[in-house]
Amino acid sequence: MNDPVDLVPLFVVFNNTNYKKILELLDNNWMTCAELCDVIGKDYVRDGLLLLRKGNLIEEKWRMPEPGKKPEKEYRANYSRVRANFQCDFSDLGDLMAIAFANGDDLRMKGDSVEAELSRGNSSINDIARKFGVSPVFIKGIAKRIPHLDVKGQGLVVLDE
Repeated sequence: MNDPVDLVPLFVVFNNTNYKKILELLDNNWMTCAELCDVIGKDYVRDGLLLLRKGNLIEEKWRMPEPGKKPEKEYRANYSRVRANFQCDFSDLGDLMAIAFANGDDLRMKGDSVEAELSRGNSSINDIARKFGVSPVFIKGIAKRIPHLDVKGQGLVVLDE
């Protein structure tokens, strides 16, 4: 891990028992979304996989189907250890931790504001940060926290399934 923003999905995963269980299941096995849903339940698998993918914690490949059936993606954990090599201000680290552990309306309002900017065509992290009077690290943290958003270069993108 070379960027402190990558801590956000990691903290979110370990702060949620269902997401953590997904990571534990994928630590030793390749599993499809359907197989995970059978064990965990449908409510958590989609967002859990998106967060794990954004945190670069899982890899995916196509499973060869039985004749006449469609191929499915299957997933497995990439790592079982963490090595961090970054430096950041305490204020940025505090923001990232607050974002990772936030629940409820405050996070939803911040996420909705960022998404509204994206829908207007503004994907620049620096422009969005300047507009809301926060640091670019804060905006990156929000994008890493919201399952369907991510950081690509100096901008934000909406993720496909």
